[in-house]
Amino acid sequence: MNMIDDAELRELLQRLRRFALWLTRNASSADDLVQATLERALSRWSSKGDGNLRAWLFSILYRQFLDGQRRARRHARLLEFFGVCRDEAPSTEELVVNQATLEAFGRLPAEQRALLLLVSVEGLSYKETAEALGIPIGTVMSRLSRARKALRELAEGEISNPQLRVLK
Repeated sequence: MNMIDDAELRELLQRLRRFALWLTRNASSADDLVQATLERALSRWSSKGDGNLRAWLFSILYRQFLDGQRRARRHARLLEFFGVCRDEAPSTEELVVNQATLEAFGRLPAEQRALLLLVSVEGLSYKETAEALGIPIGTVMSRLSRARKALRELAEGEISNPQLRVLK
């Protein structure tokens, strides 16, 4: 297994961070991206082959960035679905409530999650959702109603008892 020396790693880290800064436009996000890149590279080191290390690391970083962008867009659509849409940073209380609601959403059965996502996040009509899932439109409407009710019940139960971690 071909390992890199300390000087080469320092050089690569500077280049990766500079690239990450240009992509993210935020120092802490860039640092997180570089760290995620290095973690991914180390976990896949044995499959690297004999190619150019620098190009391989840059491609991992860029793919990590794109994956993060996709996750952020999905997360934003989910937050919009739950009524959170603003330019300013949310308060700590709002973050706890949002996290509890997203966790409640994750605990819904897959069928209910699919209905909520297709109608509320992806913007499909009831008819389009019925076609996509292969069920009658009346079934979509009744199941969607039950899914919304279940989400409210789960979220209200979570929000009343948010789990906070003690930091030392």
